[in-house]
Amino acid sequence: MTNNLRSYFIITSAYWTFTLSDGAIRMLVVLFFHQLGYSPFEVASLFLFYEFFGIVTNLIGGWIASRLGLNVTMHLGMGLQVVALLMLSISPESLSVVYVMFAQALSGIAKDLNKMSAKASVKMLVNKGADVTLFKWVAILTGSKNTLKGLGFFLGAFLLQSIGFQNALYLLASGLFIVLISTFILLPSNIGVAKNKAKFTQILSSISNINWLSAARFFLFGARDIWFVVALPVFLYETLRWSYTGVGSFIALWIIGYGIVQASTPMLLRGHHPSGKSAQWLAIVLAIIPALIAIALSQQWNPTLVIVMGLFIFGIAFAINSAVHSYLILAYSDHDAVARNVAFYYMSNAGGRLSGTVLSGLIYQHYGLIGCLWSSASFVLIAAILSTKLKN
Repeated sequence: MTNNLRSYFIITSAYWTFTLSDGAIRMLVVLFFHQLGYSPFEVASLFLFYEFFGIVTNLIGGWIASRLGLNVTMHLGMGLQVVALLMLSISPESLSVVYVMFAQALSGIAKDLNKMSAKASVKMLVNKGADVTLFKWVAILTGSKNTLKGLGFFLGAFLLQSIGFQNALYLLASGLFIVLISTFILLPSNIGVAKNKAKFTQILSSISNINWLSAARFFLFGARDIWFVVALPVFLYETLRWSYTGVGSFIALWIIGYGIVQASTPMLLRGHHPSGKSAQWLAIVLAIIPALIAIALSQQWNPTLVIVMGLFIFGIAFAINSAVHSYLILAYSDHDAVARNVAFYYMSNAGGRLSGTVLSGLIYQHYGLIGCLWSSASFVLIAAILSTKLKN
């Protein structure tokens, strides 16, 4: 096994563990605080700092990584996640909205440091010009990450029901800390350190393709989270009367399937690396799906069947869209600027998630799941329009 391949496996394993904890904490917070009587909008508000500080982190994280190395930012993210988990493990009576929002802020910083570090590292470990290999490696990393995030959703719901909120957080924090120490010892220290030290004023991208792709990414992920983050689990629990474990298991299976499709995208595209035109047409196809789900629910079709089948189709289309985006951001970047470009790109991703999270609670509270679905379709359509500006 080559050193680059070995490092890729270590980074991927660390990313898996982090993502497992991130998915679990999301489901724990959503279900636990809904159980305490929080409204959908109040539950969504708990994640405002999580998404907002993800934007801030990506704004400066790439610059820090280019100077100190990607392994430094990755381990810093894992350490902050351990702190965030332990912060939430205090007595439930002491958990105020502001306190939880602050803990989620640390978790948001941790998540985006870890994501940016893992994704950018792939570019550094693949030889220049090996586009097919780059597409495969980033698709596997991203797809497997989402599969583990799905398991995290299930794990969070299962642990909440079986051992309770506090014990679940202790268990997650312990596991992540062990992985942090292991990867710190195993990984080389110079991954991602730029040869030419970028100035702080260079944190924003000047490359047209990266700017347009980042804008499209904002609306793509906002479209998913508008109906997925708060509206869907609350709808399944309140309207369809599913149990906590049922909600967590369903969302977990969806994300696992989504991750499998994402990892398989290079095979589905028969080994060809995609272009900007691919992103445009894939977004158009995706925009149709939430619109059809909204129409079916409006016609009072069986809601369980509509949601299950609709999410299945949406998941396949969204996974392919996301895999293509993840490849393009690395393909558009050169090695020396990859950390800054990926961070800028994921700043837009975090902005879209922030908008989607807020709108998920707000629109669901006033217009229900159908309103969230129409908003999702609109966001994807905007992403498609922005993708027309991408050059191959």
